[in-house]
Amino acid sequence: MNVHKLPHRPMPNLTVQQLEYLVAAADATTHSEAAAGLGVSASALSQGLAELSRRVGLTIFEKDGRSQKVRPQAEPVVEHARRVLASTADLGRYIERTRSGTAGLVRVGMIDAAAVDHFAGALHAIRHDRPDIDLHLTVGPSGGLFAALEQGHLDIVVGVKPDTSIPSVVWVDLMTEGLRVYAPPGAATVDPAKWGPWVTFPEGSHSRKLIAASLRRSGASFDVVAESHQPEVLREMVKLGLGWTVLPSVQAERTPGELVPARREPVAHRELVVAWRDSAVTPEAAVTLRDSLVDFTSS
Repeated sequence: MNVHKLPHRPMPNLTVQQLEYLVAAADATTHSEAAAGLGVSASALSQGLAELSRRVGLTIFEKDGRSQKVRPQAEPVVEHARRVLASTADLGRYIERTRSGTAGLVRVGMIDAAAVDHFAGALHAIRHDRPDIDLHLTVGPSGGLFAALEQGHLDIVVGVKPDTSIPSVVWVDLMTEGLRVYAPPGAATVDPAKWGPWVTFPEGSHSRKLIAASLRRSGASFDVVAESHQPEVLREMVKLGLGWTVLPSVQAERTPGELVPARREPVAHRELVVAWRDSAVTPEAAVTLRDSLVDFTSS
């Protein structure tokens, strides 16, 4: 039997510094801005990027007016750089924790409903049971939290389940949350054709996509007159009579000043997940917190 070996293709010899330069330049408007953010000279950044471009055999940037932008063909290189930097940072934190013998810092991102309503008890328990864990909590919209997770700025995220897969990120379902329709004072009706206009989450929000699709299936129009990432702000807009909204009942019906649903049945559902980077050096404390959240929802 003849065995044919695939030809050896040497990997580009890239340094972590070059990848750091690349991500900084991709995220900045100009290379001068990227250099200033890194604390290096513009010439050092340009030389590093030029050498990286030579080693991968691609032109990475192209001019866009006075700024530089990543060429479409080079986008996979930038995404690879982001993943390598995130994994390298994970390794650095793991080494530091191993040397010091401490659990160390765990950076957690949660949407507001998760942090305030659904998992406040779990966070309190982990702080009580594991005082060695330095828990840092970031509350924000799901999109920003998942981006921060992918880039290595967070260790765990609890948010709305993404529409599509995210490179190097995995998740486990935690719970299903019902979303109900709420009307301004005196405007409640069970006829969806008479619902609206709407105050809701900003364009691009996964929750907004779910809400819009569900309302249209119910026969309601979706004319948006105001937006906010914050459910508390949306709730106040409804109380002021600016429009209708769709929110998780745990937030809309919180006392005092709770809203009354136009009908009891949820108009939509959203899945909340706990997500992390698929890394061999996931902090033990982060695994503990992740498992605690899963156990908390199943108990």
